[in-house]
Order: sequence, then C-alpha cells, then structure tokens
Amino acid sequence: MSSGIAYPVFRTPDPALALSVARRMVAFGVQPYSEVSVEAEVSTLVEVRRMLDVLPGAWFTSHTAPFRLDPALARSIPDIPDMPDGDLPRDLARVADFPPFTVSLPDQQVGSVEDRFTAAAERSPAAVHWTSLSWPGAPEHDLHGEAKHAEVTLLLNCDSIELDAPADTHLVLVHVRRRNRDGYEDRMARWLAEQIGQRVIGPPQEG
Repeated sequence: MSSGIAYPVFRTPDPALALSVARRMVAFGVQPYSEVSVEAEVSTLVEVRRMLDVLPGAWFTSHTAPFRLDPALARSIPDIPDMPDGDLPRDLARVADFPPFTVSLPDQQVGSVEDRFTAAAERSPAAVHWTSLSWPGAPEHDLHGEAKHAEVTLLLNCDSIELDAPADTHLVLVHVRRRNRDGYEDRMARWLAEQIGQRVIGPPQEG
C-alpha cells in the first residue's frame, strides 16, 4: 500500500497569489475527473455564518460538542434558511460554546469553490485540496508518471496539512508518491515545482 508525501513549493502573505500559484500547479496535472475539497477550522459564530453563506451543503463538525444534530432539526433553525445537513448545535448561538468547528465540503468540481472559499477563510486555518490529478513522467530525469498520489494543497493561514500550525502566510504544496526515501520523491517534487517556475522551499509533510 503506497502513501503520498507533500512538498512546500511556494509561500506568500497574499492569499490570492497563493491560489494563483496553486492553480498553475493543478493545471499541470488536471484531468476531467479531478476534484477539489475544502476544509477550515472556525471558532466564532461570525465565521460559521460566513461559511454557511459561501458553502451551501457544507458539513460542520465539533469534537467538543456533546451531541449531534439531526439534519431535519438543522433545517428548522430560525434565521438560517436552507441550513445544510451537518453536526451543528440546535441553537446556532451555542456554537461559541464548542470551538473549534471544522467546516468541510469534499469532492467538488475543480474551479467551483476555490475563489469564494479562499476569500471567506480570512484568518481561519484552512485548506484547498485538489485530488485525482495526473503528473506526467520525465524519462530524461528517470521520473515516472503518477496518478494515485498526484495532488496539490493550498494551506491558508497555517503551515500544516493537519491545520494545527497557524501562520501569517499561505503555503502551496505538491504531493507525490512516497517511495523508498532514496531521493526519488525529492527529485520528483523539485521537477514538478520547476514546471511552474517554483522550487521546493522546505521539508515535506506526511499525513
């Protein structure tokens, strides 16, 4: 069973620029079946409402809330029309009692949510994750094509794909297959970064 490993290739304090660079990397390997997922950690009622506005159908979960809300009850919350199914308190005002909440929307069409999610994240730790890409091979560098672990992640306001290392900058990572740690992963990541005029800028992340 194989696993992936992610290399940072670009960092900036500008979220729009970070998204632009991430999209250039995605475009290098995008396929008709590629998908994008988004996830953020939010801790205030203002943030929850903002995400509800921009991500219809998103799921909200909390590891500290002592209950789960039935989707039918979620739809009855006053002042929140078309409440998405998810794990939210019956009284939305009680969100502040159970921070943080994770909001997620998986498996969307590439290009459908990235702009509004990036803008809505503001200062929240968040991630945009593109999957089902396909990296071409480079036989002249003894690099093979890759599909299973061909992915790109944009981290907003954090340095960790686990969303547990807040930062004042935004980070683009390219994912490749983890092999035998004989240097192949490093070479593949460097080559991919070079295709969009970037370079590997730090140690890889696994998870």
